[in-house]
Amino acid sequence: MKTKVTLEEAQEMLTSRVSPSPDETVPLLLAHQRILAQDIYAPIDQPPFDRSPLDGYALRAADTRGAEAANPVHLEVIEEVCAGSCPQRELSAGTACRIMTGAPIPKGADCIIRQEDTCESENRVTIIQQLSPGENYCFKGEDIKKGSLLLKEGALLNYVGIGILASMGFREVPVYRLPKIAVLSTGDELTDIGSALSPGKIYNSNLYTIGLRLKELGMEPLLLDSAPDELDQLCEAISAAIRNCDILITLGGVSVGKKDLLKDAMKALGAEILFWRINMKPGTPALCSILEGKPVISLSGNPAAAAITFELLTRPVLSLVSHRKDIDLQKTEALMETPYPKESSKRRMLRGKLIQQDCREFVEPGSKHSPGVLSSFSDCNCLIDIPAGTLGLEKGQKVTIFKL
Repeated sequence: MKTKVTLEEAQEMLTSRVSPSPDETVPLLLAHQRILAQDIYAPIDQPPFDRSPLDGYALRAADTRGAEAANPVHLEVIEEVCAGSCPQRELSAGTACRIMTGAPIPKGADCIIRQEDTCESENRVTIIQQLSPGENYCFKGEDIKKGSLLLKEGALLNYVGIGILASMGFREVPVYRLPKIAVLSTGDELTDIGSALSPGKIYNSNLYTIGLRLKELGMEPLLLDSAPDELDQLCEAISAAIRNCDILITLGGVSVGKKDLLKDAMKALGAEILFWRINMKPGTPALCSILEGKPVISLSGNPAAAAITFELLTRPVLSLVSHRKDIDLQKTEALMETPYPKESSKRRMLRGKLIQQDCREFVEPGSKHSPGVLSSFSDCNCLIDIPAGTLGLEKGQKVTIFKL
């Protein structure tokens, strides 16, 4: 077991012990917001036939040559075709076909005129404008050609991707399996929401903060009942949880207090402890282990410390396991919008707000940085990475940030 590792060492130790999820085939509707597991090619043309984009008349452009209000053209209407049916006759010179939006275009026609631009009478249509071949004409395969690449492996299937697959007739699609993430809060002081608070008790906000953050990142969290600060019951809760998940996140019990029993519990269960404590604040007392081949990420019980360490430790793991590159940590640089004069003897993660201004990015540190203060996280969209030994930050100084 390593102690007081750097954040980068902690991330590497965790990501090196997990593997990307395998693929599975699911019904198309259940594939929404999932990651495509293989390249998908078009099995048909879209549209699958030449079709009309509007209600009007299919005709030969040559028959409208010279047409104008003073020299109208009169064509015989020989057929009517609606969407879902097929034309039975081929157009010849001087004929037209009444056609509805989405209907197949009859042979012999090379353009469509809008119904509003014609005068209709029984079996005859009058046209007072000249048309060109291909006008208002949707060609077979105009949208998608058969055999073309529809969607690439690794694509996040949003509503457009699902619509494209549906237009090709796919009933199911191969996607990567979502990892099962369990969240277990620990502590005698915890009371679930909806219950009255007894003296010395607090509401279990961490379960909802971390659980719903997982949901925002595209995961399907399993939120468990809290476990007390009692070794046997804690071991029992962890053992039950690990059987039903791929990754277990625990909250609380990782510091050095009398009731901080997570390390003892993991040892009692025979887990391989990767590291305990990270050389940064907040979130120093983090514990990460491997139990039954699965990672157990144990975070501080302090709400802000838990939220910050979750972003820095857990997101790289989730990104790798779920094939979601878009949810991995984004590290970049910004300029301090306001100074932060406080010295930092050790590496520190400040809550900050990133601002776009004049094509540059500025960051403004929050006002409250205690590990137990969650409210200051609500207006936070990044973390400012302050190296150990920094004597303070000046306005305009370049800093490293993690975007949230």
